[in-house]
Parts: sequence; structure tokens; C-alpha cells
Amino acid sequence: MAKTEFKSESKRLLDLMINSIYTHKEIFLREIISNASDAIDKLYYISLTDQNVGLNKDDFKIHIEIDKPNRTITITDNGIGMDRDDLDNNLGTIANSGSFKFKQENEKNDDVDIIGQFGVGFYSAFMVADEITVQTKKYSSDKAYQWNSTGADGYEITEIEKQDVGTKIILKIKEDTEGEKYSEFLEKYKISALVSKYSDYIRYPIIMEMEHRKLREDCDLENPEYDEVKEDEVLNSMIPIWQRNKKDVTEDEYNEFYKQKFFDFENPAKVFSNSVEGVVTFKSLLFIPSKVPFNYYTKEYKKGLQLYSSGVLIMDNCSDLIPEHFAFVKGVVDSQDLSLNISREMLQHDRQLKNIASTLEKKIKNELASWLKNDREAYEKFYANFGRQLKYGLVGDFGAHKDVVKDLVLFYSSTEKKLVTLKEYVERMGEDQKDIYFATGENIDSIDKLPQTEYFRDKGREILYCSEEIDEFAFQSISDYDGKAFKNIVNEDVEEENDSKEEEKNDDSTLKFIKDVLGSRVNEVVFSKKLKSHPVCLTAKGGVSFEMEKYMALAQPEAMVRAERVLEINASHPAVNALIANITADKEKAEKYAKLLYSQALIIAGLQVEDPSEYADLVCSLMN
Repeated sequence: MAKTEFKSESKRLLDLMINSIYTHKEIFLREIISNASDAIDKLYYISLTDQNVGLNKDDFKIHIEIDKPNRTITITDNGIGMDRDDLDNNLGTIANSGSFKFKQENEKNDDVDIIGQFGVGFYSAFMVADEITVQTKKYSSDKAYQWNSTGADGYEITEIEKQDVGTKIILKIKEDTEGEKYSEFLEKYKISALVSKYSDYIRYPIIMEMEHRKLREDCDLENPEYDEVKEDEVLNSMIPIWQRNKKDVTEDEYNEFYKQKFFDFENPAKVFSNSVEGVVTFKSLLFIPSKVPFNYYTKEYKKGLQLYSSGVLIMDNCSDLIPEHFAFVKGVVDSQDLSLNISREMLQHDRQLKNIASTLEKKIKNELASWLKNDREAYEKFYANFGRQLKYGLVGDFGAHKDVVKDLVLFYSSTEKKLVTLKEYVERMGEDQKDIYFATGENIDSIDKLPQTEYFRDKGREILYCSEEIDEFAFQSISDYDGKAFKNIVNEDVEEENDSKEEEKNDDSTLKFIKDVLGSRVNEVVFSKKLKSHPVCLTAKGGVSFEMEKYMALAQPEAMVRAERVLEINASHPAVNALIANITADKEKAEKYAKLLYSQALIIAGLQVEDPSEYADLVCSLMN
């Protein structure tokens, strides 16, 4: 019989699909198995009202056979099959899907779940095969047909003898080349792994003959002898764990699923599932790891959830399903309401996907809030791992998600000596306190020793100690909590209304002298109302704090971002009194005191001494 050519547009699409649409050759098996499942679904649907089918649901199967010497893979189903018109319309015209039409005609029937929608997945097999043969017989038809093609040059359809209803697809696997290895698809272990990865939840058994070593009966156990036994083996589990009733799934089953699916050696810290019906119907099973993945805070880490459509894996890491602040969450989402594009490998960014993502964000937030409320110890262990990610959520997208995250973040309290929420801090505030006070530094101990914290602690004010570079940016993003503004106590504009104006013991000449000595190193010198036991401290003036300066020095050193420095001096401290006394008695020594006190203020603030050699010389000269 003469070969029938594909239409010109089909030729172009076939070439484009093989070379461009599919990025992973291995998905050819997923596509063919999905098509086989669709075919079985169609015949099963007919069997519900037509007893002549002679099959019940347990009789439907998909068989895979590998013939390594002849380099073929054969996939056989006992589904509805195809007649000549079906072969011409569905395989002869690319992107003309019979499954999609069938689904439209029977969309009210819940027992029918058709995966295929575009009719191009079948042709993905040409990525690994240089010839495809389809032998098929349609239910209620007396004739059977064979369709054969070697690619874009066309196809042939011939009538054949075939007793059983259904379809057999024979793939002639390509020979290996220097750049591509195709022989791996002739290994049973590889095919078994692909079924497990992509088609594990197809609801009909996928069967392949497997070889096993079996201990011979009555053999000497000290010198055991084995026989090579071939047995049919079901490769897929068929029932996703997230489709089962929660009360029927044990904790151990959830843990084992997580560890196998996401390659972790430890049980998850938290498991929660979700079943949603409405505008978009889907089920999800989500996990929070008990430890931070080794590459979590690197560019190599891929966030996202595994996305299934009716039990078939569509994407391994669908990042659009999970917001950045919850990037640590792993899990699966399964929906039959998704609009797939022609490769079934990616999703159209449509309303359904956004609805799922929005629902999941609310679910995760509520689960974390409940965890925080009901098991504080476990939540704090989680927070030690992923709290920084939550804080990133406060500043990401210009603070668009701050209301989602702000009640989930924790900060160390100067009074409680433990992590507290913003809500807990505000609830403890006195009626006369208007602002939420915080201080930043490299660690809790160094912050606790800042001169400014001494003043606020003595006034009975609670301070949030912030030791991560993201903290101050987070507070700026939140702006206020319950109407209370955030104030960095190391900034010069923080003072309380009931601060008494301490009487200055010297006129402005002292301040002018120190400013003249230090020059542009400081923007201003003032007598402090906050210092008690310390002689000096540095405060930041304007919009840039010292922690921001440190962060920018690491992130963008070329930007030369620098906080405006205000040197505050304690007129009651002996060291300052010594400086003042020497302004007239020994001006050179007074200048050394001024430089030395400024360097000490830098060190206390966690900033680099601008000239370490000068500082060392100053200390030595004053010791002499």
C-alpha cells in the first residue's frame, strides 16, 4: 500500500515537537502509557452500560515487553482500540485528540478520567524510536489494522488479523550515537524506574516480565543454589497515598512516602494534606523537612511541588505552586482541572494554577500558625531551620506577603530570654510605650552589651535582639505592627517623651573640639542622654543603619553605602572627663583621647576600626 503523507503542518509540528517541545526523552513512555490508560477508560465507560464488553475493571491491564536483540519495546493495552478512521484522524493528523472529544461528550460522568487532550504525546516516541508500529482492533469492529511510520515522511495503514480488542504499540529503538544513548531504554530496570517515576498512579496495572533469583528447594543452605525465574510484575502502585482516606494512612506510611519520594534520610517534621472542591478541585500532600537541605540557600536549590494531572506526573518542581516564603515545603498536588499545553510537560499559566497556589499558601500559613500555637518547642526547631526564609517573605515582592508571614516570625527578647512573636511583644507593652524597640548586631551576646541596650533595659523596656542581616529590612517592610512602629535603638532618633533633659556639664566647645579632631569620620558629636556605664557610643543618623552598611559592604561593595555617624559621649564618665580636662591642659593628649574613644565606639558598634595601626599606636602612647 502506498504511504500516506502527513499534512505539511503536521510535518512541521512533528519536527518541532521531537526537537523542541519535549526536553526529556524519557517521557515517551509516560505519554504512551497515558494514552493506553485513556483507551482503557473509554472501554471501561462503555462496559458500565454494555455487558457485551465482557470485562470488569479488574480485567484491564497495560503490558510492557522488551526485546533487546531486536531493539523493540512493546506496550499493549486491552482498551477500546482504533479503527481505520481513528488511525487516520488521531495518528495521521497530529494534535487531533480523540480523548479530548470523548471527554467533552462524557464530562458529566465521574468514572471517566481522560488524561490525553491534544493527541501529540504519541509522537514523542520518535525521540527514541526510528520506527513505530501500531496494531489495533476497535471494540465492536470486525476488522483490525496496522499503522506504521518511520517519521515525518508519512505512514502506512494495512488491514491485519488480530483477535483481541485493544492496541499494541511497537517501538523500534534507535541505535546509540556518540552524543545520544538509546540502549538504556531496552533495560528493564530503566523502564521500571520510568513507570515508577511518571506513571506510578495510573489506575490500571502496568505489567512487565521481570527476572528474579529464586532459591532452589532442598538445596544446601551453606552452599545455596539459585534458579533464574521470570515472573510478571506490577510496576505501579495505582493508588496515590494522597487519594486515600487520611484515617487509613499511618504515620509510618507518610514518612516512608516522603523519604522515598524526596530522597531524604529523615522523617519529615510536619505532614499535612488538603482536599479542595470548588472552582478548582485538587488534592495535596505537603511535608516540612526536619532539616535544611544542604543546598537550600543556594541557587542550585529548586523549590516547587510535584504536580500531577489525574495521577500522571506533569512537573517535578512546579515553582508556581509555592510562594518564595514557603519554599521549604515539599509535596505533591494532583488535579484533573488543569489546562495542559500540548507537551503535557508544562502548564499554561492560567487561573486554575493561580487558584491552587493561593489556596496552598493559606493552608500552609494556617498549619504553621497552628503548629506555633500548639507545639511551640517543635515549631522553634522548625524555625531554627527555615525562619530566615519566612523573614525573606516579609521583604520579598516589596512586602506584598508581609501580612501572611508577620505572625509566624520570631525574635529573641531581652526580657523573656527566648524567642517571641510580635504579637506577644505588643501584648506585654506598657501603656506609655508607643514603639517596638529592636537592636541589631552579629549575635545575641554582642547586642546585649551595646551601650544603648543598657539604657532601655534599665527603663524596663523589652528589646528584640536581631542578629540576621534580613531583620532590619523586615521591620522596614512591615512598617508597623498593631499600630506600633519599629524603632532601632541604635538610631539617633529613638528617645522617649519622658526622657529628662540632662543638664550639659560643658558648653558646645567640647563637642566642637571632638568634631574638629575627628573631621569627616563623624557627622555629629553630641552629649548623650542614653549612656550610663559606657563613655561613648555610635548611633546612625538618617535612613541607613550600621547593619545595613555592613550588609551592603558585602552585597554591593562598589556602592560605598555608609551610615551617617553620630558620636554620643557620656559627660559623667571619667574617661570623658579626662578628655575635657586635657583640652586646655594638654591639647595633644586630648586629641588622642578623642580618637581613642571614637575607635572604641566603632568596635562596640561592630564596625571596623578605620586605621588599626593608628589605634594601636594611640593605646601604646597613652600607656607610656
